[in-house]
Amino acid sequence: MANSQSKIQNPKTQYHTGEYPQQKQPAPGVQSKMEPVPDCGEKSYKGSGRLQDRKALVTGGDSGIGRAAAIAYAREGADVAINYLPAEEEDAQQVKQLIEEAGRKAVLIPGDLSDEKFARSLVHKAHQELGGLDVLALVAGKQVAVEKIADLTTEQFKQTYTVNVFALFWITQEALPLLPAGASIITTSSIQAYQPSAHLLDYASTKAAILNYSRGLAKQVAESGVRVNVVAPGPIWTALQISGGQTQEKIPQFGQQTPMKRAGQPAELAPVYVYLASQESSYVTAEVHGVCGGEHLG
Repeated sequence: MANSQSKIQNPKTQYHTGEYPQQKQPAPGVQSKMEPVPDCGEKSYKGSGRLQDRKALVTGGDSGIGRAAAIAYAREGADVAINYLPAEEEDAQQVKQLIEEAGRKAVLIPGDLSDEKFARSLVHKAHQELGGLDVLALVAGKQVAVEKIADLTTEQFKQTYTVNVFALFWITQEALPLLPAGASIITTSSIQAYQPSAHLLDYASTKAAILNYSRGLAKQVAESGVRVNVVAPGPIWTALQISGGQTQEKIPQFGQQTPMKRAGQPAELAPVYVYLASQESSYVTAEVHGVCGGEHLG
């Protein structure tokens, strides 16, 4: 495992290689009960003041990619509010402790993003509790594998779109009047937007929608000094995968089809979320940043 961001390492062996044990949890899954537990940079990420005194809201901030972003933001000097489902409280409390250990304010806002009233109120609560808002890292998503379209229910199709796309619209609509010039919105698409898997029809199409929405929004809000960019991960080891995101038979070989021959870890995405939130990316908007282990976008 990596314990330093500066030490040169072979990326093929820097994190977990080989097969994963088959495992299943009811959605949304608890990261701390996974085997192995995903690496979100808890021990390896070291900040350097790149987001000093920024105010960030991270959806899905209890585990996986959102957790990695939240930890990195705090260690870069930001106060952080995280949203998550109530069933993920155990993971969220761990993130709260890590944020506070970094000397920053942590705000926990549990709730279901498929509830429009809650999704809209989330923005205002984060703004109030943090004393401002200038970074939105919208990571939370729903993914449930279904092998055949005949078995994909209307209920699941609607729910996936509500969490992944509608909530994105509700949150950004409420946030834009509160965001100052220089603020950053970061959405989370996927390699699935470019190379959709047969068993992820609803999920993959939402990720394509996020990509299109984000690029259009970026052009709309550029005049106000707000930037919008997209992160598109490849196969990343998170609770999403073991709580229905993959079929059980696909778990052991998860990520091994990539040129890197392994799945990515959430910690490997944190620097991208930091870069896009920081002033270092001041001339970057409407762009997509892939983190896919060699399975390139397009």
